[in-house]
Amino acid sequence: MSNTIHFRTLIATMFLSASITAGVVNASPIIKIDGSSTVFPITEAVAEDFQIAKRGAIRVTVGISGTGGGFKKFCRNEIDIVNASRSITQLEMDACKQEGVQYIEMPIAFDALTIVVNPKNTWSKTITIDELKRIWEPGAQGVITHWNQINPAWPDKKIKLYGPGADSGTFEYFTEAIVGKAKSSRGDFTASEDDNVLVQGVASDIYALGFFGFAYYIENSKKINAVAVDSGNGGVIPSAATVENNSYKPLSRPIFIYVNAKSTEKPEVNEFVNFYMKNAPELVTEVKYFPLSKEVYNLNIEHLDKKKTGTVFKDMGTNIKLEDILKLESSL
Repeated sequence: MSNTIHFRTLIATMFLSASITAGVVNASPIIKIDGSSTVFPITEAVAEDFQIAKRGAIRVTVGISGTGGGFKKFCRNEIDIVNASRSITQLEMDACKQEGVQYIEMPIAFDALTIVVNPKNTWSKTITIDELKRIWEPGAQGVITHWNQINPAWPDKKIKLYGPGADSGTFEYFTEAIVGKAKSSRGDFTASEDDNVLVQGVASDIYALGFFGFAYYIENSKKINAVAVDSGNGGVIPSAATVENNSYKPLSRPIFIYVNAKSTEKPEVNEFVNFYMKNAPELVTEVKYFPLSKEVYNLNIEHLDKKKTGTVFKDMGTNIKLEDILKLESSL
């Protein structure tokens, strides 16, 4: 994403190439991670710094299959860690339980799910929750097709919609927060698990509207504009301040990694997760998300050491402090 990330990737690749030349790759432990494209930039940055620190002695692979796709692999015991842009669902809890997979839940950052438009869009600089619902709810398919159907002052032009795919935790969070039910959405929009595809779509069409994680917006802020979201108290633009004071609602949210408890018996996984939590504040900020308090990262390490499994985020409200949530009893 940023030049810093690209430089880090280059250094990590050099160490990996050196390991291959030395013939030690096959003997190197591999940590397997997959899941959310939203969380990917953070975990990728951590993985690259960790591999540099270990001088290529441990390999970390980070895939993007969406939160739902990642949990499918995770609950089949195929990966060590899943990146998740929402908390684990009951169906995923059941799937993991069936396969004997226990997990340690770790919030790692705040994200502001961002509504974006083309820079030439001068009419919808602010949009209400009700307007977003009318655009995205299932009943809008084939019915709400033009901007002026949402607001008569807006142009009589066809809306081109872009959003994450059905396996995306961002899609699930957005639909639950805006429409009222996870995955309840019109289907006639351009969907992709690759947020860069969504960025390019909005950037190339004046009448486009899309949504994805804050980091992809800020990285492309010269190509696309963020829309202020009005939940009843006027339009609010996503930022560190509006996420922290909870005024950017309901689209600010914690994002997570889930660690396979059995995988933590492997020294390299334990070491990686400790490295993740100790370096998260700096790297989360570097890739344009919002870091959590030091207490939360320390609680994550404590839960790793104690193997505190299960979830404390199921059916949680939005106004409870993360520090207090993490101290609750887990659901398995």
